[in-house]
Amino acid sequence: MPWDLSQPYTLDLTPQTGDIDGLNHTNNAVYVQWCERIGWAHSEALGLNLADYHRLDRAMVIRQAHYDYLLPSLLGEPLVLGTWITASDGKLTMERRFQLVRARDKATILRGHWHLVCVELSSGRPRRMPEAFCRIYLAALTAP
Repeated sequence: MPWDLSQPYTLDLTPQTGDIDGLNHTNNAVYVQWCERIGWAHSEALGLNLADYHRLDRAMVIRQAHYDYLLPSLLGEPLVLGTWITASDGKLTMERRFQLVRARDKATILRGHWHLVCVELSSGRPRRMPEAFCRIYLAALTAP
């Protein structure tokens, strides 16, 4: 695949009937859901899951999300979604990027990025990332 960055964490996807909108394309909201799905899958593969977030009373939450919808995808069309953690201040913030590629012609159909902030779950306030987040997420950083 023609990835923007090296060694993405990937997820194979194929739009299903419920993913298709009135224009016969994959609905943009589905892409957002797929990005959430791969973000969690990547975090779990790195060693942090939802139970860890609750145990540590911390979570990386989306402060800002941006998506560039470049081309449509269609029912039954094989796609590959890649993600990377591309930046962090090692204290409070992190950035995650996404690229969705159509398998048949290797065309990029979506690029996205999230700016994340660490919050304390019990209060909802921004808090410093716990040691486990720094150890795991910072080790996974890919230079943009």
